[in-house]
Amino acid sequence: MRPPAPALDVIAAQSQAAQAAAAPAAAAATVGNNNSTSNSNSNSSSSSDVDLPTVVMAEPGPGPGPDADQERDASETRDSRSSSSTNSPIPRDNDESDFYLANNDSQSSLGMVPNLQDMQVNDQECLPIAVTLPSEILISIFGRLNSPADWFRCMLVSKRWARNVVEMLWHRPTCTTWPKHTKICQTLGLEHPSFAYPEFIKRLNLAALAHEVSDGSVMPLAVCSRVERLTLTNCKDLTDVGLIALVRNSPHLLALDISQDIKITEASIFAIAENCPRLQGLNVSSCKQISNESMIQLAESCRYIKRLKLNDCDQLNDSAIMAFANNCPNILEIDLHSCRNIGNDPITALLAKGQSLRELRLANCDLIDDSAFLNLPSNKVYEHLRILDLTCCARLTDRAVERIIEVAPRLRNLVLAKCSNITDAAVYAISRLGKNLHYVHLGHCRHITDDAVKKLVHCCNRIRYIDLGCCQHLTDDSVTRLATLPKLKRIGLVKCNAITDESMEALARANSRIRSRRNEQGLVVPDFHHSSSLERVHLSYCVNLTLPSIIRLLNACPKLTHLSLTGVNAFLREDLENFCREAPPDFTEHQRQVFCVFSGPGVTGLKRYLNTHPEFAQYHEGRPALPPQPAHDMDGLEDNDVIEDDDMGDGSELALGPDNDDVQVNNHNMAIPPPPPLPHVNSQTNSWLDPNNPIIENSVAFSNSLNGPSSANALDTLAAPAPQVLPTSPTEEPATGRTAPGFFEEAFHTRGPSTAGGNASGGPGQSNAGPSTASFHGSAQEHPS
Repeated sequence: MRPPAPALDVIAAQSQAAQAAAAPAAAAATVGNNNSTSNSNSNSSSSSDVDLPTVVMAEPGPGPGPDADQERDASETRDSRSSSSTNSPIPRDNDESDFYLANNDSQSSLGMVPNLQDMQVNDQECLPIAVTLPSEILISIFGRLNSPADWFRCMLVSKRWARNVVEMLWHRPTCTTWPKHTKICQTLGLEHPSFAYPEFIKRLNLAALAHEVSDGSVMPLAVCSRVERLTLTNCKDLTDVGLIALVRNSPHLLALDISQDIKITEASIFAIAENCPRLQGLNVSSCKQISNESMIQLAESCRYIKRLKLNDCDQLNDSAIMAFANNCPNILEIDLHSCRNIGNDPITALLAKGQSLRELRLANCDLIDDSAFLNLPSNKVYEHLRILDLTCCARLTDRAVERIIEVAPRLRNLVLAKCSNITDAAVYAISRLGKNLHYVHLGHCRHITDDAVKKLVHCCNRIRYIDLGCCQHLTDDSVTRLATLPKLKRIGLVKCNAITDESMEALARANSRIRSRRNEQGLVVPDFHHSSSLERVHLSYCVNLTLPSIIRLLNACPKLTHLSLTGVNAFLREDLENFCREAPPDFTEHQRQVFCVFSGPGVTGLKRYLNTHPEFAQYHEGRPALPPQPAHDMDGLEDNDVIEDDDMGDGSELALGPDNDDVQVNNHNMAIPPPPPLPHVNSQTNSWLDPNNPIIENSVAFSNSLNGPSSANALDTLAAPAPQVLPTSPTEEPATGRTAPGFFEEAFHTRGPSTAGGNASGGPGQSNAGPSTASFHGSAQEHPS
């Protein structure tokens, strides 16, 4: 880039000085020029003996004429840089002079007309850096924006920005409302669009419009030829006509979710097998019209299948599952929840041939017994298996559990709810998992005793979730040991009738213990933030609990967001109902009377009310002060907190991010909303504890019936699937052992109904994070049957 122009007065001064200095030299140059013109073929070495200036400012002349022409010729000779003499000096460059006096110009610097070629400036030097950035960098920058609105604004900056950002904006179009869906379809149908929009769409999710989706509403989307993930969950009016039109033009399809699409038949499965050879994830839960033959064809054509969900497809038999075991060696996750016609051989084959298998869900597969695991090869160890769900596999015994632990020593989540034949021997085997075990569900395993729990706690000190609902042989000794688990977040003790206030005191003491940590200076300081990890406690029908122990527990657990006390006499009070969640609409009148579940702001309000109301002041006397705790953000938890287990639902929110050793609750310091107005309290406050109270009578009558056999419709204590263990990407090798959420979770775990599992009302459960991949039935019963 050339230097800036000097001021005109400076140019004039330089011009006058140059004229004075050039006067004697000009005369000598004229003589030399005449000699040169008279003998043009002679050697010009004579002129090279004079050290000429690089640029000579010519004296202004009277006008064009012979003298001017001679002077111009002389100037050209002096400026020539192509002397034949090897001793000719190289002229000195002067950018400033060259800029203001172009070559071959005899005019003054004040009156000259510059040469446009010399004056040319590169356009790129004047453009903003945002315009000159390479497309790769622009795309990387745009990729860090999270809002489609921001992408849209970027498109309006320039055509170049629009070309680079439009694909991001259309990568996953938002079809959450019918008007948005209509506009997208209209844009895709334009005859002369600004961009090739159908080629940009990689993900389509119509789950939010499930009740409005039909064949006609998906036909305009058939022009999208590069779709990789297609979610059509619960589209009950969608038939083979619409689905086949979509998959025929989707050779790049990787993940397909058509769960709950009850009108889909085997014709669609055959079309998928024919047109989608790269398919890696398929969810056909509750699609009861698909056949074994179509699934066999799919397994033979789509050999890259990694994640398969066949929940509630009880029409499938061993042949279909064997086809996947034989043809799809890269299966990572398979869910056969309630596939009641599946026997032992397919399970053995899946484990024996699937070296990458990480998650196996066999809940409610009634035909499975010990042989499925005892027949596994003796010389193989399945290091990658992390999640095993055997809920309601009632034929399993301790031998099967022992064999499972031998071949899968790195199990992280083990569900044996309602495996009623297992005893302490099975728990001793589970203890060998050591620090690998994070989640264990033993609800309705009635033969388990305190000794087994003590052994489990001693060996597996990283347990975060444990359910021992309906294990009626357990006493306060077990809970006292469980309280020592440093990372315990959720505990289920529904209908453990033998536990008393001593258990609550143990939990309170453990969670109020001040731990230490090192600060930035290396000094050991109290760590109040991590002094408590307990988040959810399920104590329904633990009829021996009293108010003082629960108050102590509430004050000791600042992270507590869920507390279920259904059927506990001490909490059947109208003043406490202000903080309780509403009972599900399908509950009977008696069930509503005993329902008592606190969550989110309800827990906060309950704790404040119990700590400030004069009636409960006596329960705080003589108790040591607890360490100060930061307030926690409970806003919105009531809406997002799913009614589960002993409440009524499937508890699928327990499916937290896998392998996350320290899943934290949001710990922002938020102002806790004030509790509801205090209800009118009768002067005879103790009337609530009157045994003649009809509510108390009903509760006592029901609690006395708990010793009988549980109902077939009973719900779990925690009733939740184990945390999902999914790879980071579809191309991840199993040997890495990484368990971050992968594409299947993103494609299938969309907001919507559960694809497996029922709740108390007989319908699908629903999680805030998305559909449950499986749910557990019958580990404990919160409400009376």
